[in-house]
Amino acid sequence: MLTLVRSLVELTAARSRRRQADGFLLSPERFELAAAAERMRVDRNGSVVSLLVVEPSATKNSPKDILDLERMLASRLRLTDTAGWLRDGRLGLLLPDTPESGAWKVATDLCEWYAAGADRPNCDVIVYPDRDSGDLGKPDEDGPDSLVGVGRPGGESPCQQGVSLFDGFFLRPTPLWKRSIDVAGAATGLLLASPLIALGVVAVKLTTTGPAFFVQEREGFGGKRFRMYKLRTMRPDAEELKASLRAVSEQDGPAFKIANDPRVTPVGRLLRKTSIDELPQLWNVLCGDMSLVGPRPLPVDESRACKGWQRRRLHVMPGLTCTWQIYGRNLVPFDDWVRMDLDYAERRSPLLDLVLVAKTGPSVLMQKGR
Repeated sequence: MLTLVRSLVELTAARSRRRQADGFLLSPERFELAAAAERMRVDRNGSVVSLLVVEPSATKNSPKDILDLERMLASRLRLTDTAGWLRDGRLGLLLPDTPESGAWKVATDLCEWYAAGADRPNCDVIVYPDRDSGDLGKPDEDGPDSLVGVGRPGGESPCQQGVSLFDGFFLRPTPLWKRSIDVAGAATGLLLASPLIALGVVAVKLTTTGPAFFVQEREGFGGKRFRMYKLRTMRPDAEELKASLRAVSEQDGPAFKIANDPRVTPVGRLLRKTSIDELPQLWNVLCGDMSLVGPRPLPVDESRACKGWQRRRLHVMPGLTCTWQIYGRNLVPFDDWVRMDLDYAERRSPLLDLVLVAKTGPSVLMQKGR
């Protein structure tokens, strides 16, 4: 037993020396992968992870100062902790199974490493999953007054946008290649589809009362809400009747779907079968609220009812079509639907987008999942 303990101590010491020698501060890309892995671990086992964000001292940020800081962290952090750079130049420390008070204790130790009276770094703590209180990322009663929160990227708090503060640090804007394809595709699509949209408007107005377009608030990238446009295929009071039909929804999870929805009008059924009702969303794509390819945006109430891991579908721009539209629709459980969305988010590329767009037409013609 004593030999085993001695071996473990020697192994820990060797790993610590290796971390100091090799330089263990991860690049922004590798640190984001580590953060994603920790987030998935927390989702599985219900634990917690704290992210300590450190803005290096304004007067002690020379290469030698950073190297000294790196060596200090390598010797003091646990083997399960991860340190690396954020894309904005700040330092991030992932502290698994550490509550907010414990993360602020690490921040205190970090500040005390600097000489008394020296310019010390600003620190901020973010806990995943978020607490219900509104003071996330701020020192609690255990946090020192000298540790000043440095705020969130992008101005608005990610919690106000609908994603956790933790996830908000790792959201990335839509790639330029994707936005370029969206603008070109949406502009061309609107030009070609305008006669069909016009015919759809006339058909809706001639056969039902109420507006020709259905406008609904949905949650998009980062949980940001936007108004999505469709040709109206249901009765004007469809939203009021939704609650009474929830019990007969054929889709599990928070999403609501009925194959033969009694609220759909005869003209609406034709518009849905041909997907002409979806064409006005090309305007959402042109405006930047949606993409040609991406997870379908859910109504706000359904999106908010998703589990934490399911809401990671909000980490990419929602779209007109995606893997689920082609291979699943309401034929698969909601968890599998979300897994398709997350798989797309991990593998998205220009080629994949073009393949999914090309396969959408045949899927519509075969009426798969309708």
